[in-house]
Amino acid sequence: MKNLFGYCGAVALALSSVVIAAYPNPIAMSGAYTGVHDPSALCQRADGLWFLFSTAVGIAIRTSRDRVSWTNAGVVWPNGASWTSTYTGGNNENLWAPDCTFRNGQFYLYYSASTFGSRKSGMFLARSSTGVQGSWTNDGLVYGSTTSSSYNAIDPNLLIDGSKWYLVFGSWSSGIAILDINPSTGKPLSTSLTKLASRSSSVGIEAPVIIKSGSYYYLFTSWDKCCAGLSSTYNIRVGRSTSVKGPYVDQAGVNLTSGGGTLVLATHGSIVGPGGQSVFQTGGVWYLVYHYYTSSGSNLGINRLTFSTGWPVAY
Repeated sequence: MKNLFGYCGAVALALSSVVIAAYPNPIAMSGAYTGVHDPSALCQRADGLWFLFSTAVGIAIRTSRDRVSWTNAGVVWPNGASWTSTYTGGNNENLWAPDCTFRNGQFYLYYSASTFGSRKSGMFLARSSTGVQGSWTNDGLVYGSTTSSSYNAIDPNLLIDGSKWYLVFGSWSSGIAILDINPSTGKPLSTSLTKLASRSSSVGIEAPVIIKSGSYYYLFTSWDKCCAGLSSTYNIRVGRSTSVKGPYVDQAGVNLTSGGGTLVLATHGSIVGPGGQSVFQTGGVWYLVYHYYTSSGSNLGINRLTFSTGWPVAY
């Protein structure tokens, strides 16, 4: 399996010309790769151990040495997260869509607290030097929304671009926005928001991730219906821009604020509703991380990405 992850060159070149609708199956996994929802990007600790975080009561932790065989490693908050109760209605509820960054010997974990269908939501920050259960410090609320807010404070993703930090988030029916973040605190420099993407209020767009590859920033989002098992219609879309705050356009030139979005991955065969994605790079190779449904439940999916055409293609 190690060679499978390392092998990319010839396959990438071959697949770069393939029509994007020929979706690949995820790389084969073993161990605790089932029951995963809204997976974070994979974070590698200095000793080489990989960490994966996902939506769960207390935020689930999984670890791996090879990114293929996974082990359950407890939760971030084994004693509950009472500080999120304003948004979840309880002291030990599901916490959503954790986003992991490992930098300067420290894990930064952004996550959200809410209930389905509500814009009363909060995004929070936790830090740890080891990543293990019981080691995390609660850094508190980063940004909150109310029932009357124009955006929903869910699905945070941290982008570090040189000396500047940004948090992109949102929002299902109200679109995707971005905040400037203070690198010293991990909190917003101001509450000023920039709108990056939106769709009709009757259809969903959420789970934003921004990466920079070459001259472009790429904004990945999940569209349509999540969390409905084999009835899920989630799919992964992308747009790109030469500026982190946009405008982002899809491959046809349609602005993402006007409903644009080029399809990256969708239901195919037994793989249903891929989405809730994260993207990370290691060894010069980009990887797309997501959950998908089969008849047995939600699973962790990982595919490589090539940008050889200027647009991401999963393989």
